Amino acid sequence: MKLEEVTRITTISREAFLNDFFRPQRPVVIEKAITSWPAYSKWNLDYMRQVAGDKIVPLYDDRPVDHREGFNEPHAKMRMDDYIDLLKREPTRYRIFLWNILKEVPRLQDDFEFPDFGLKLMKGLPMLFFGGRDSYTFMHYDIDLANIFHFHFDGVKECILFPQSENNVLYKVPHSLITHEGIDFSDPDLNKWPALRNARGFRTRLGHGEVLYMPEGYWHYMRYVTPGFSMSLRAIARNPANLGKAVYNLLVMRNYDNLMRRLRGQQWIDWKNQQAIARTHKMLSP
Repeated sequence: MKLEEVTRITTISREAFLNDFFRPQRPVVIEKAITSWPAYSKWNLDYMRQVAGDKIVPLYDDRPVDHREGFNEPHAKMRMDDYIDLLKREPTRYRIFLWNILKEVPRLQDDFEFPDFGLKLMKGLPMLFFGGRDSYTFMHYDIDLANIFHFHFDGVKECILFPQSENNVLYKVPHSLITHEGIDFSDPDLNKWPALRNARGFRTRLGHGEVLYMPEGYWHYMRYVTPGFSMSLRAIARNPANLGKAVYNLLVMRNYDNLMRRLRGQQWIDWKNQQAIARTHKMLSP
């Protein structure tokens, strides 16, 4: 894979962000954008145990997609304090994915602000993501193709990104938002997945308090180098084509995929994975 390091800057003005990164749709890491937030000094795993230890949280791991599971259905549930104990004690594949902090722990909203990057952020959808050492998300893009600001707290996270222009070489699974689950994007076998040699993307590592901007519809693979957590804020896609894809994903693709899982079961999942390979390798043919 041809991976370029994401541009890193210390701080940025609203105008510079819009001109240099949003309009050209390029990712960027802003290192000191949230130093004024209470969360910058307060948010770590111990603080989350203190304010949310009694909450039951949904957990996900890296098991293959199963036809019996619904869209984004959790694999397990656990008390937050027990989960944080697990993170600190040993590596675990369990992750918290899309946890709405405003709904579950309203007091946490006092610890952060909605920064003015020139985009209207969706204030009802700040989401938290937690993971243990070496846990990871499959390479995927978000169903609404939103502009995403990913604020990292505690630990170190590795991020690999691709724009939508790379769809044909990423082994995209049809009727889904993921690539083939057999690919380890942290160390891909390019003999088994030869199309990835042509994939052009970005990579970076996030530390405490750093913000990653992911443009509309960007594919992202996230691996927790150490236990930690992040928060995402999002702004609706501005590109009409991406807005159209978002509406299709939400109203058609998701419902169609769930219907086919019920009708065809595991055969549907297996067919999609086979098609991810066949369609991608067809693109490689002269």
